[in-house]
Amino acid sequence: MVTVLRALGLRVVIYLNDHEPAHVHVFGDGEAKINLLTDDGAPELVWAYGMSNREVRRAMDVVTARKDELLARWREFHG
Repeated sequence: MVTVLRALGLRVVIYLNDHEPAHVHVFGDGEAKINLLTDDGAPELVWAYGMSNREVRRAMDVVTARKDELLARWREFHG
């Protein structure tokens, strides 16, 4: 697991032994899994546990704003 971003009290990680599709895990009070690539190009929440709706929105905002950077990091690790 590599922390690739810290923002707004959240930690965004990519697991080195993870699988497609390209996604990140965001940790705050809980954890969310967010896909980086979708048909419409916007990140998509897969699931969230232990996070308030407000924290999930904050996680989505962070991932959306930095999607290109996070996708580049995913590809760096997974090809």
